[in-house]
Amino acid sequence: MAYHWDFYTVMQSFDLLLWGVWITFLYTVGSILIGIVVGAASCYARLSRFWWLRLFSRSYQELFRCTPLLVQILWAYYALPMLLGISISNTTAGLLTLSLYVGSFYAEIFRGGILAVDKGQREASAAIGMSGVQSMRYIIMPQAIKNMLPAFINQSVIQLKNTSLLYAISLAELTYMTSVVTSETYRPLEAYSMAAILYFAMLFPLTQVADHFERRMRRSD
Repeated sequence: MAYHWDFYTVMQSFDLLLWGVWITFLYTVGSILIGIVVGAASCYARLSRFWWLRLFSRSYQELFRCTPLLVQILWAYYALPMLLGISISNTTAGLLTLSLYVGSFYAEIFRGGILAVDKGQREASAAIGMSGVQSMRYIIMPQAIKNMLPAFINQSVIQLKNTSLLYAISLAELTYMTSVVTSETYRPLEAYSMAAILYFAMLFPLTQVADHFERRMRRSD
């Protein structure tokens, strides 16, 4: 028997899906902003002359890059409160884990961008009397940002998709709200089809921006 699609029923609860989009957007932007700060600090530590800073930063990066994000989210929400003896809300656990996770990738992107700048640039800036801070600000970083921008945008696109894993701790992002709509309408195919369309509408423009920067970099090389 052919399946009869009924998007009208799902559209009656479209406000719930839009709320999920809004929460997804907030967690994406919030975790990216915090992740930039964490990633920059970790990058600085990796480039430090102090071995213990390099070790700490490397350990943090490998821990978050080499374990599944879903496991990290569940561990932060269920296990961490037991270890610390405190209560951690699902909001805090979700945002903290997403931020630390993306920060570990940003740190490597930032470090790779800086190290990709020719060493002679640093030597030339020192030769004309620039301090290390001035060299980093005026010589190294403008070139490093150009190198790291496509990878940064791609990782940020992935981060938006990663928010769907917050469903596991009952945060009201788009995937979770889609399950709510499904339970109300009993139309899972239509509900998850709408969710896929909404995810695509958010992600497609970002992927085009990333492709644009990659094309510009190839033309400028």
